[in-house]
Amino acid sequence: MLQFNKRLLADEKYEACAVFDVNGDGIPDIVSGAYWYEGPDYSRRHPVCEVEPVDGYHDDFSDYPMDVDGDGRLDIITGAWWGKTLRWRKNPGVTGEEWQTYDIDECGSIETIRYLDIDGCGVPEIFPNTPGEPQAFYKLVRDDQGRGTGQFLKFVIGEGASGHGMGFADINGDGRMDIVLHDGWLEQPEDPFQTPWTFHREFSLGSASVPVIGYDVNGDGLVDLIVGQAHDYGLHWYEQQRAADGSRTWIKHEIDMSGSQVHDLWLVDIDLDGEPELITGKRYRAHNDGDPGAHDPVGLYYYKVNGGRFDKHVIDYGPAGVASGAGIYFWVQDLTGNGYPDIVAPGKDGLYLFENLGPEGLES
Repeated sequence: MLQFNKRLLADEKYEACAVFDVNGDGIPDIVSGAYWYEGPDYSRRHPVCEVEPVDGYHDDFSDYPMDVDGDGRLDIITGAWWGKTLRWRKNPGVTGEEWQTYDIDECGSIETIRYLDIDGCGVPEIFPNTPGEPQAFYKLVRDDQGRGTGQFLKFVIGEGASGHGMGFADINGDGRMDIVLHDGWLEQPEDPFQTPWTFHREFSLGSASVPVIGYDVNGDGLVDLIVGQAHDYGLHWYEQQRAADGSRTWIKHEIDMSGSQVHDLWLVDIDLDGEPELITGKRYRAHNDGDPGAHDPVGLYYYKVNGGRFDKHVIDYGPAGVASGAGIYFWVQDLTGNGYPDIVAPGKDGLYLFENLGPEGLES
């Protein structure tokens, strides 16, 4: 059982965060919404830029580091529901100076964004989950020296509305990562820039999490799916089975039905035992107070997978303001240098850092 030291870093109510070296001093910092928090103690807060508040939310559902303009400093990729625009914020390289925001594309309302190096170029492509629009991804244009130019190419790989939920998984085992949507999956062709990708309608995942995680849960050599219900109760895994003719079926298994609003998931070896654990929690007031379970206590958890048994361990649990959940985009990374991944948990209940102290009784 792991122990954690919980720290409230700020009362700010942004729901996304990232960890990267903002000021080039070699020490990771935390970025969340309109501010960044200087490492290693994260007690000094610096402005990024104004982030628009909208009806209890903020128009910022992703904060992801990428050197967009090739100046050697990591910038931020962002986007959210109300602005309907994928954007990047330029790191000025001067602490206290405002970051300028630039539009990439007016792509429709963004639930959140995930990132994957789909072509092996060394720079991840941008995959926004835009429920009302076909699935697309954006590739950073780089110059002859491999530096970002501030420009992006858009590739629309889906044809119908993508719906709520998205993830990455090699469904058919061909070595290429496919895109999982709430009602099926897009098969990556040999050339990922060949569009549209073939869509396979094979399941119905409900108000699926972002991400949906692909992982061989039961060790049978087939990739299964781990899915949270972002706007309802439930955390499940879907077992992939193959018939003799190669056709697929999916069997739904419960992991944990005690909590709702499981919007973000990470699969990380958090206890350093050589096997990944599932880390997730409740997103506080995901649809303000409109979802089932909206007024339940919040929590943050990790699960030992154990061949599909999913043993639950509580990191934090209780009423909002006392305990913390997970926002729409939390972050897992070792910040203290002890080797154990820590958890940065943003949300409408504040920005928290859970320092992973390792197993009970571990000497620091």
